[in-house]
Amino acid sequence: MSTRIAFLKGHGTENDFVIVPDPENAVDLPPAAVAALCDRRAGIGGDGLLHVVRSAAHPEARAMAAEAEWFMDYRNGDGSIAEMCGNGVRVFARYLQRAGHVSEGDLAVATRGGVKTVHIAKEGDITVGMGRARLPGGEVTVSVGGRSWPARNVNMGNPHAVAFVDDLAHAGDLLTPPPFSPVSAYPDGVNVEFVVDRGPRHVALRVHERGAGETRSCGTGACAVAVATARRDDTDPAVTGTPATYTVDVPGGTLVITERPDGEIEMTGPAVIVAEGVLDAEWLGNALR
Repeated sequence: MSTRIAFLKGHGTENDFVIVPDPENAVDLPPAAVAALCDRRAGIGGDGLLHVVRSAAHPEARAMAAEAEWFMDYRNGDGSIAEMCGNGVRVFARYLQRAGHVSEGDLAVATRGGVKTVHIAKEGDITVGMGRARLPGGEVTVSVGGRSWPARNVNMGNPHAVAFVDDLAHAGDLLTPPPFSPVSAYPDGVNVEFVVDRGPRHVALRVHERGAGETRSCGTGACAVAVATARRDDTDPAVTGTPATYTVDVPGGTLVITERPDGEIEMTGPAVIVAEGVLDAEWLGNALR
């Protein structure tokens, strides 16, 4: 493996990522190295890492290579592997555009949550087809301090618990994962969204992302919130036959989520590349030990 690895830094509504271009899947990125890269004091800093690989070169993505040339090998900030990241897909697409691999228009991106359709608009925003939500049955409760709330279990390719609260401050500091019950509902952990109303079809959230802590934004979380809110508001598109669009404020900006009558969900928002460089060889060697 080369000791000189190029990287970029990008964000989508301030959900930020280290980007490692590696078309042939030649870079070994063990969890410790990912965590070191995402460390905000001793590394580059990020909520997660986007490992950019051609689908045909990655064993987890080869079966999707006919549909999508590029695979988003996404890692959480602690080094753990994750199924999907909605903001990450937008930033991933922006990198591909910057690198000249794609241009404005439509493309497909392979993820562990399946192939996602992406549209890069001329005006700059990127829309991601997030697929359909699954709504596992059973009651779920999340807690912070002495408060507890019922939560909607929504799966967007990764698990979410959506709780409606009176005040976002009730979510606490979100430094540690909010307890949930029953534990069996989320055997691999969960992303927890706390939600308040801002106006008609307009909500705001704070989120604790599994493996990352509180983040400035969570794309799959915003989609899960829109789905849960539509059910609460009796605007389920499968029932009404009309698309439901919600504006979702996150600490780092605003996303627009639309769920269609067939269940397909689209997320639209910005994606920005802010820097690029080369990792220091000595530092990288120490991180990979």
